[in-house]
Amino acid sequence: MSEPGPIVLVVDDERFFREAICDALREAGISCRAVASAEEALAAAGDPAVGVMVLDLGLPEANGLELLRRLRGERPSLRVIVVATHADQEDVLEALRLDASDYLAKPLHDEELMLAVRRALGVFALEGRLATLRQRLGALASRSAALSEQAAVATGAEDRAARLGAEITAALAEVLGASKTSLMLVDDAGSELRVAAATGASAPPGQMDRVAVGAGVAGVVFASGEAIAVGDLDADVRFASRARRERYTSRSLAVAPVPGLGRALGVLCATDRDGGAPFGEDELALMQILARQLGPLLSGPASPPEAPGSASLPEACADPRAHADLELARAICDVLAVEVEPQRLVEAALRPVARALPAAPVSLYLIDNASGELRLEGQHDETGRGDRKSLPRQRGLTALVLQTGRVVATDRPQADPRFDPDVDTPENGVAGPLLCVPLHWRNKVLGVVRAFPQGGAAASARTGEVISAALSAAVRNLLLYRSLLDSIEDLAEARREARGANNP
Repeated sequence: MSEPGPIVLVVDDERFFREAICDALREAGISCRAVASAEEALAAAGDPAVGVMVLDLGLPEANGLELLRRLRGERPSLRVIVVATHADQEDVLEALRLDASDYLAKPLHDEELMLAVRRALGVFALEGRLATLRQRLGALASRSAALSEQAAVATGAEDRAARLGAEITAALAEVLGASKTSLMLVDDAGSELRVAAATGASAPPGQMDRVAVGAGVAGVVFASGEAIAVGDLDADVRFASRARRERYTSRSLAVAPVPGLGRALGVLCATDRDGGAPFGEDELALMQILARQLGPLLSGPASPPEAPGSASLPEACADPRAHADLELARAICDVLAVEVEPQRLVEAALRPVARALPAAPVSLYLIDNASGELRLEGQHDETGRGDRKSLPRQRGLTALVLQTGRVVATDRPQADPRFDPDVDTPENGVAGPLLCVPLHWRNKVLGVVRAFPQGGAAASARTGEVISAALSAAVRNLLLYRSLLDSIEDLAEARREARGANNP
């Protein structure tokens, strides 16, 4: 069962306004609570479930601005919508300087109230999600170091699998908040997956059921190479017929393939999240980062033969980029916490990518529904080379990423027969290392980010997976903000039409 949404706290000393606002919110399905004084508001705001406050600045016994100042210190994440009359504009300006999230003028209109509250709830939820993601990335960094330590002291393949299996399943349980996790490895024949390590299991790994490749969720993920998060197995047409197993309390799970040196090694599985919440895109992205780090460690310390023109194989276990990739993900998350406006958001989110690789240009494209092409949404480029304004969806390695949802990372893209010089190069047409990653939202690929590494930097598939996961979150923010702007414009247009009809 998912957790209830945030509560809206209505603070107004006039009973009529309190009840009118709460009635409108409840009719829209929004949980709310009402108080009449600043003292009651401070006490109620101590509840972390309160995410938004609708505050009348004209409270009699304690100025609403003073309450807002105290809230900024005690609950900085709380989104506060201030309400005032047109005569209180100086107070409104001061409230906005104190980081009030919005302003509504009395008398209130239900449409404006709903837009402001929904926007504030969305920002509150997003900031909470980003704070959780940053915390998880910190735990992931610690666990990644422990994985490397276990690999360094392993004495052979069997010992390596045992040590890393125990460490990785414990890491999954901590980072994803899952009570049951497992590592399944493929047998020598490549036909079955066996449980090598597990947490929360009632039986030893050796006694747990094997899964045929291509059968069940784990077998399907291994065969396809595609990670999946299922919110409800009963509602997913791919797995609705799967028999219910009593040892699981949840019908939500996440499974990610573990890539090895030239072949898949197995899968990571997680189910039964704390509180019964379903697994989502954030959990799947974190799982994929762990899987990408685990694969080379399981394969052993030997580096694979270098494949000309392609860097699609995972890097060796001693790759120093592992920590850098986590820092890159955190840098992008930090941008999402402070930027909302689409153009600034895109450019700011691409900046740490450009500097970490290093690469120029780094550009983000989304599918344009009108033309059907990939349209440039923003780029970061300190060299002035620039990227193309639009790209076709059916040509080149860039189109391959869009169609398959997989990363393309290659140091010599021109060696690939699918390379198109009019698509897979920046505006100047000069071919060079290419990293192109998909942008996902709700199990769909909505666009791509591509980067052209410079100064001898290699195109890293593992780094590409991290970039894909982190920047997909940026795209979700961008689309949410645009949807909000469209709603505001629709409301404004409806009001203009209504005024025109009333004043022919």
